[in-house]
This record gives sequence, structure tokens and C-alpha cells, in this order.
Amino acid sequence: MLNLPTKKSPVYYGWYIVAATMFISFVGVGTRQGFGVFVIPMSEDFGWSRGTISLAASLGVLLNGLIQPFMGVLLDRFGGRKLIVFSLILLGFATISLAFTFHILYLIFVYGILSSVALGGMSITTTGAMLSKWFRRRRATALSLSSAGLSMGALILVPFAMYLLLATNWRITWAVLGLLVLLLALPLAIVFLRDDPAKLGLLPDGDAAPPEEADGKKGKLARGPLEADGWRESFRSMPIWQMTASYFVCGATTSILSVHFVPYALGLGVSPGRAALAFGLMMALNVVGAIGAGMLSDRFSRKNLLALTYFVRGCAYILLLVLPGEMSLWAFASVAGFSWIASAPLTTSLTADVYGLKAIGTITGVTFLFHAVGGFFAILLAGYLFDLTGSYTLPFAIAGAMLFPAALSAFTIRERKYSMRYAGKPVVAVGAGD
Repeated sequence: MLNLPTKKSPVYYGWYIVAATMFISFVGVGTRQGFGVFVIPMSEDFGWSRGTISLAASLGVLLNGLIQPFMGVLLDRFGGRKLIVFSLILLGFATISLAFTFHILYLIFVYGILSSVALGGMSITTTGAMLSKWFRRRRATALSLSSAGLSMGALILVPFAMYLLLATNWRITWAVLGLLVLLLALPLAIVFLRDDPAKLGLLPDGDAAPPEEADGKKGKLARGPLEADGWRESFRSMPIWQMTASYFVCGATTSILSVHFVPYALGLGVSPGRAALAFGLMMALNVVGAIGAGMLSDRFSRKNLLALTYFVRGCAYILLLVLPGEMSLWAFASVAGFSWIASAPLTTSLTADVYGLKAIGTITGVTFLFHAVGGFFAILLAGYLFDLTGSYTLPFAIAGAMLFPAALSAFTIRERKYSMRYAGKPVVAVGAGD
């Protein structure tokens, strides 16, 4: 039987949770990021239009978002370990089942429904809610490290899927990706995931004693002005609406890329291998961006870094549209790479800071619903606009234009007034919206 680290262990057990969730994201969520690799070969085999196959992908994104609040309720009530283990089992078998696709309705059912429900139970939203209980002072660092697994999964698994597809076919590729989930991610979740540090006799961040309150006394943490006992309470205040509005745009501007970036690159005349490599470069830089943003936000304002993330991504879309040919592809990948996943740990950390942990699973689940709705409309709109115009210029222009209002929405969050990080501290005017 596995001997879990105790209070005397030199390594805080929370970091084992971080490593496990990072790898779960690497394998589990990384397989979903490879859908763009399958768009053209599956379309050619079955005679589907770009809009038809985009419907399956967009419905998957939407359902994944719709299921998130319910997964959040399950996490708050029963804990994340059982939820994530069950979800990985379902995801693995659903991904293998995609090898037997014979009709668009089958693809919608397996990828758009089964796989999406599974992803909802082990997504970075779920793992982020779990990690928020293990960390307080270093919360964003932990969440960003875990989220980086998604980028590393896309960095490695998207080129791997493209290579395997070219060497074999799309059916074998789907089956292999599903086996990776069952044989690698699932055992790790069973062995290492734990829901609550208190059950191991530990405190958040591995502290030896309870943190001090603002008056210097040790005991319970200071309660923030908007700390919520239930998810409905959070939506009676402005910060959650500012974050969800930005997260809607985040979902639209990242999901559109997960499905349409590789087909866009192929349309520029780029080889399949180079298209997957460009996507991989974006994910590699995203590891740096996500971890860097998390570490910086544990020391500085989270909302300012969140706003910067959206602004940088907006600039990347401008480069994609104005630069010629393949140069636009690599410029976009180089700039957007720093901002893709960085918004997720920053949003989850800021949500936990403002609204507390009592309903964090449900609140982040509802927040992610907005993210998924944005992704649904963006994927579907891009597919149909491509069928109408023969180009991705218009949908990418719409996506880029949305990012600048999203940056403003994040920047104007009054973090210093509402975040528990500043509870008991004087409000200092550091920037707009503080």
C-alpha cells in the first residue's frame, strides 16, 4: 500500500497533487486538443463539410460547459478524487470508441456527449477547485503548474497524433489516444489524488501552524467581504460578472483555435507536420506563460495579469490577420502561446480569493459554463463562415476584436477591495479597478 507523506515529510503532499493533476491534464485534456488533426481526414472519408464536423466539436464544447456546474456540485459534496477517476475511465473508453465512427450522429454522441461529460469531471476547472483547498499563499503557482499540463499535452500529443495519423490512419490514432488515458492518467489519479489536506493532518501550503489574522493572532483566516456560502451569492456581486464576461471571450478565442488552427495552417499551404509543429510551439510557450503568470500573481495583482493576458492574445490575432502567409502563423503562435492557458489559473485563483472555498467547485463550474458557451459559438461560427467565404479571416477578426473589451473587464475588477488576500489591509490605489 502506498505510504503517503505526513506532516514530517520534506515535500508537502500538495505538490504531489499538483504533479498528478498536471499529468492528468497532459494526457486527458491533451487528447481533446488534438481534434483539429482529425478534421480534414474524417471529413474527406465521410464527405462532411467543415461546418458539419464543427457542429460535433462545438456541441462538445457547449455540453462540457453545461455539465461543469453539476460537476462542481458533485465535487463540493463528494470530493474530487472519485469524480476525476470515474471521468478518466469514461474519457478513455469514449476516445477509443471514436475509432469506430461511421456517421456524424455517432461522432456527436461519442465526442460531443460522452467525451465532453467525462472531460467536465476532470477538467482544469475541477482540478483547480481541488488544488485551491491545498494552497492559499501559493495558489496561483500551483494552479498554473497544473494547467501547464494541458499545454504540454498539446505540445506533445498533437504532433504525436499527427505523426501517428500519417503513419497509420485516424481510427488507430483515436484508439491509441484512448489507451494513453486508461493506462497512464487513470492509475496516477487512483494512487495520488486526495481531496483535503486536513485528512492527512496537513494545512494549506504545508504551513506548520495556522496563518495569522490581520491583528496578529493565530486562528481562522480573515473572511473576505464577498465570501460566499453558496454559488448563488457570488452572482449578486460585480466581480464574478466581470470575470465570467472575460471568460466567455477566453473560451471563444481558444476553442476556435483548438479546432480550426491546423486546418487554417493547411489552407496556407503549410504541411501537416509543420502545422502541428506550429500548434506545438504555441503550447510550449504557453507552459512558460501559464507558470510565469501564476508565480507573478502570487506576488502581484491577479486581475492586472489577467487583463494583460487577454490584451496579449488580442495582439496575437492582429498579427495573424495582417502578416503575410506562413509568417502570420508563426508570429501568432509565438505571441499567443504566452496567453492561452494563463487565464485559467488566474481566473480560478481570483475566484477563490474573492468568494472563498465553501462553494468553489460550483462557482468555478458556473464560470466555466460561460467559457464553454463562448467556445461553442466561436467554433460553430468559424466553421460556417469558412463554408460561406472559403476563409478564416472574418471569424478570426471577430475573435481578436472581442479580446480588448475582455481585457478591460478584467482590469476594472476591484481586487484589493474584495479579495481575501487583502482582507484587513488598507486599500491602496495601485491601478484602475483595484
